[in-house]
Amino acid sequence: MHVARPAHYDAARRRLLRGIAAAVAAISLAGLATPALAEGPWQRLEAARSVLGDTEPSTQGLVLDLPHVSEDGASVALTVGFDGELADDDHISRIDLFATANPSPEIATFHLTPLSGKAEISTRVRLNETQQVIAIATSHQGERFATAREVRITVSGCLMRNGGDQPEPLSNPRVSIPSSFTPGQPEAVRTLINHPMETGLREDTNGEIVPRHIVERFTVRLNGSTAFEAELHQSISASPYLLFYLSPEEEGEAVFEWQDDTGASATHEASIKAG
Repeated sequence: MHVARPAHYDAARRRLLRGIAAAVAAISLAGLATPALAEGPWQRLEAARSVLGDTEPSTQGLVLDLPHVSEDGASVALTVGFDGELADDDHISRIDLFATANPSPEIATFHLTPLSGKAEISTRVRLNETQQVIAIATSHQGERFATAREVRITVSGCLMRNGGDQPEPLSNPRVSIPSSFTPGQPEAVRTLINHPMETGLREDTNGEIVPRHIVERFTVRLNGSTAFEAELHQSISASPYLLFYLSPEEEGEAVFEWQDDTGASATHEASIKAG
């Protein structure tokens, strides 16, 4: 037998259902607004997880710029930078780069200080095949940020032969710095040095494996204090190129040093002048 409900009962029921729907929608929108993704390529790569530890990174603020398609996997232009927000007394102190399908996923680790002035670095990298490139940034106070970009590769950059005679390793270091710096204003610095950056995977013309031989570390010191440092791996292209920023606090001397895995090194000195 059907029993008629009072009108106020149905009205109350409709209000309750609308309230539940609104609450569910609010929760869903909050989830979409959360800057950290539940699943990213950095969580599927052990080398990246070792940097992140138990923290879930924000996916906002870190920018990774690479071409969508590259015909030459041996030299792919890459720029990574941070344009997010940090506390006034915080700064990006480390940026790690990974290539998910390279024989060794580590590309480079950059260490920044307040003397860097701006968290942005450009370089050229080797990519073995179509894959995701991952960037993870860590702030001085421990905040972490992550992003990734897929790049389609036509010719492998890890196995292709180098053409012609190669220059002497660690020869002809080149550094381009501004003629003067304005205190507190970061300025771009460009460096380049001759080096084969042999991956240890390439064969020579006789089919023999060419031994691994790479620049492992690059350091910039301003008046004796480390301003910028890079740990490089075999995924960095031959004749390593780096563009980064410096923000000297005063005039003085800058020393640029490259060290390779044989223990050899090269240095370049430059004067820092105030504008």
